[in-house]
Amino acid sequence: MLEVKSSPIPAAGLTIAEAARRTGVSAHTLRYYERVGLVVTDVDRTTGGRRRYHERDLHWIRVCTKLRATGMPIKVIQRYAQLVLEGHGNEKERLALLEEHRASVLEQLAVLQDNLELIDHKIDVYRGRLEAGDADQLWAPAR
Repeated sequence: MLEVKSSPIPAAGLTIAEAARRTGVSAHTLRYYERVGLVVTDVDRTTGGRRRYHERDLHWIRVCTKLRATGMPIKVIQRYAQLVLEGHGNEKERLALLEEHRASVLEQLAVLQDNLELIDHKIDVYRGRLEAGDADQLWAPAR
């Protein structure tokens, strides 16, 4: 995925709408991540109580989003966030959690690669039949 370079974050931070735009998740998702304990940073608030996001917040939200996009369950991301919040001393547990998830992602990639190979084979068959002029010989269920 190509990341678009965005302008620097102002010292006052970004609104929730701006943070949503920059992270690629909805404002609702940002609130949800905060509510369920996925956000390990203390999101600033204005005197009126509105959230203001800074680079450290956006970085962490991107980490959560990528973990979620690779299939990591919310409960596991919560555990990871909890370990990060606890600070130093649990790095081995964090590493084990990430290594376990990496193994799961590699398994998913292997399944996707196998599926892609089938799709490529079917494409080759169709192209070959179309080029040979006998596409009508392709299997189709009888009606």
